Amino acid sequence: MPDPNTITLSDEVRAAINAGRPVVALESTLLAHGLSYPANIELAREVDAIVRDAGAIPATVAVIRGLPTIGLDDEAMAILTQNPGISKLSARDLAIAMGTGIDGATTVASTAALAAAVGISVFATGGLGGVHRDARDSFDESADLATLARAPIVVVCAGVKSLLDISATLERLESLNVAVAGYRTNRFPGFYRRDSGYPVDWSLDNVTSVARVAHARTALRRSGVAGADGALVLANPLPEGSELDASVHDEALASGLAEAARLGIRGKAVTPFLLGHFHAATGGESLRVNLEIIRRNARLAAEIAVAIAKEGR
Repeated sequence: MPDPNTITLSDEVRAAINAGRPVVALESTLLAHGLSYPANIELAREVDAIVRDAGAIPATVAVIRGLPTIGLDDEAMAILTQNPGISKLSARDLAIAMGTGIDGATTVASTAALAAAVGISVFATGGLGGVHRDARDSFDESADLATLARAPIVVVCAGVKSLLDISATLERLESLNVAVAGYRTNRFPGFYRRDSGYPVDWSLDNVTSVARVAHARTALRRSGVAGADGALVLANPLPEGSELDASVHDEALASGLAEAARLGIRGKAVTPFLLGHFHAATGGESLRVNLEIIRRNARLAAEIAVAIAKEGR
């Protein structure tokens, strides 16, 4: 287990890891920056219940008073959800946050890094970051990708957001030896959309298959096989009828990209701008889809964590 001065675990999460019981890591950026209070705390409680109902222990990750913390009590959750100015921390920011004693919400990159460090095998999120559309000029690529190349964890997501360069993101994941599979699909989802327009090489049809792949990657890693150190990205598409309408999506994306260009918005500011634009342009429908993604991925991640624990006995 980690030095408690480096990573703090709640008693429940620590006991579950020590006993080999299923645990699901949950990022905190959505709660701190994607929703306002009290909607964010309500979602946190709902996701907590979803994970528990599926037989796993939820472990929300954040930095509280400079300590990376896995498993938040009521006080820590209040700090996270009721502080509009809370910092957004990627993996590179963790040491600075620790050294300065600040509070912060963790991104996909920092959540995956911390969860993998303590032996949590499954992480549920909404969508991954990726390569931006103007990356040839801006060199803008999410830290999620490079971090997942070094974090041995199953990441349940809805692909990447359609406002990114999905083809380049998939190519980058391949170059980084990050395994990608669809859950009951051979098409890579685009977050709001079931199908981004790109295929995936592998499809896994049940949680037992996912668990066996996770154990196989662990065996390869322990044997020192190159390329087995990273994550398994499991892309879980929305069911038919739940995705954002194609015409609404395409119109919102086109108008958002045009407005970002007009305003000179570039680099890391593009994604939050476009997400806000989507919310306004779709009359809140994009938020409905986002929340459905979070709920579905949390449930699937918990089921996978349970299956991994069973396969390991």
